[in-house]
Amino acid sequence: MASIALGQMRRRPAAFAGTAVALFLAVATMTLFGLLFATDVTTPEAVRKEAAGPGLMVIAGAFGEIAVLIAFFVVVNALGFALRQQHRELALLRTIAATPRQTRRLVRGQVVATTLLAAIPGWVIGALAARGLLDELQRRGMAAPDAPVPVVPLPMLIALAAALAVGLAAAAVAARRISRIALADALTASSTEHGRTGAPRLLAGIGALAGGGLLLNLAATRPAEQLDKAGQAALLGSLVLLVAVALTGPLAARLLVAALGAPVRALAPGAGWLADANLRGYARRLSSAVVPVALLVGLSGTMTIMTSTAGHAAGGTASSVTSDTDVWLRQAELVLLTCFAAVSTVNTLIAVTADRRREFALLRLLGATRPQLLRMLTAEAVLTAAVGVLLGAAVAVAASAAFSSAATGSAVPHVPVADCGWIVAGAVALTVPCILATGLRAVRGPAADLVGGSRD
Repeated sequence: MASIALGQMRRRPAAFAGTAVALFLAVATMTLFGLLFATDVTTPEAVRKEAAGPGLMVIAGAFGEIAVLIAFFVVVNALGFALRQQHRELALLRTIAATPRQTRRLVRGQVVATTLLAAIPGWVIGALAARGLLDELQRRGMAAPDAPVPVVPLPMLIALAAALAVGLAAAAVAARRISRIALADALTASSTEHGRTGAPRLLAGIGALAGGGLLLNLAATRPAEQLDKAGQAALLGSLVLLVAVALTGPLAARLLVAALGAPVRALAPGAGWLADANLRGYARRLSSAVVPVALLVGLSGTMTIMTSTAGHAAGGTASSVTSDTDVWLRQAELVLLTCFAAVSTVNTLIAVTADRRREFALLRLLGATRPQLLRMLTAEAVLTAAVGVLLGAAVAVAASAAFSSAATGSAVPHVPVADCGWIVAGAVALTVPCILATGLRAVRGPAADLVGGSRD
């Protein structure tokens, strides 16, 4: 099984490269904040008192709890898609007498190998980032000037163990369906996509939606002197709502495409019709592409609107939410979260589009030209971006409204239109070029050869 697992990883480098990047980010993030936590623990009390502000432990906790959750969200999304790309190969193994236990063992082996490959660079970058962030905090007087980053292996080992645990859990969920279906159904299942969202997944999505609502209610009911806690609850609530979007993604994406597809079909009757049919017919594939776009827009929009609302509520007076130090911390957190979401978006879109080489080849054999395929992809890219932006914007509006209720007593937040416009433009600029650039590469080569078997 080990040789088969490594062989499949070599055959699908794009899919596992995305998973490796996601795991690298998770390990690096946990190493970064773990080392900051260790710095605070190993610094003498007398030295810690020299620093102003909340302290390294509080900063590491405030940054880390959201950043680590987002990193794991990215890992689960990337890994789930990588395993779905192997659906046919895993089905073939089932038809030649591979047992469900052997199939799951193969998937676990791939996860372990990918995590170990990502661990060392993750540790290195995490340690360098910890040193850089500590230097910046010391320069701003928020950390003791003589506090060094300790050379201890425990944060790195915890980061590796946590990444492995999340990866194996995600692999178990993703491999469950293909390892449990009957042998006679394995190949048929590998070539089609079920149109319905399963009841357990839908129930989990409803549960996540309810949990996000409870967190937003908690944020909205915080008193004015606890705006920092309201902000953390609102940001965590937005992440839980994005988990609900991921779980109910196929259903939500299909409904939005049905609503948005009509104008696209009217503007481009041929390519628009085909793009609309593709997106609605392959809702799970669409959901894989939409979720990272929604993550990017939802988190960035929430942070941007919350910061603007806090500043507007303070009216220019220095407070715990508008001081220069706190603004810098919020901006740093926004940059970090945006980087995670952008990496997830690029990884997923490239992998989703590259996996369609055989589909494009079949269309070419049926008479479609490369320009026609690119027009279809353009329409799909526009629809994908629009669905992702709408879902992310809905999450950002709900979270920032809850925070605004705590900050101003009104559910109407202060929206920086220009900044939000840049967020939308950035999401579109990532989505459309990624899909088109990967599509250009995917339509190259003889169509007959691609249909015949090669998908690399």
